[in-house]
Amino acid sequence: MTTESGNATAYFRAKLQFEIDVMDVADRLPSGEFVLIDTRRRASWDHGHIPGAVHLPTAEIESRATVLIPAGTPVVVYSWGPGCNGSTFAALAFAALGYPVREMIGGVEYWARNGLPLKTISGEAPGRSDPLVTAHKS
Repeated sequence: MTTESGNATAYFRAKLQFEIDVMDVADRLPSGEFVLIDTRRRASWDHGHIPGAVHLPTAEIESRATVLIPAGTPVVVYSWGPGCNGSTFAALAFAALGYPVREMIGGVEYWARNGLPLKTISGEAPGRSDPLVTAHKS
């Protein structure tokens, strides 16, 4: 193995320890093995969030995380989607506080595009799959 391919292997192995995709989150959320954190602003949360998520905007993590989530509890963070790095900043904030943290790749955008339900201020909205994104049947 060349140094370049060894570096790539190490990089991708490490990356997978800190990321999780939306379907894995959907499958594992009911188990309670982690707390799912929506890191977006209130207006975005109200517009639609993942049922069972806790709303904790990135800017408030440092001051509120230890009050809301016991130390050492695994967390998964998400923000809007692939065009937004808000969840990366949130993951960094949780890591700096010592939490085991993973970032949900795709964010709430790909949660919805996979046909999974969202909760809004009006109630729960059923998901509709985007056939270009998933083979998941809703």
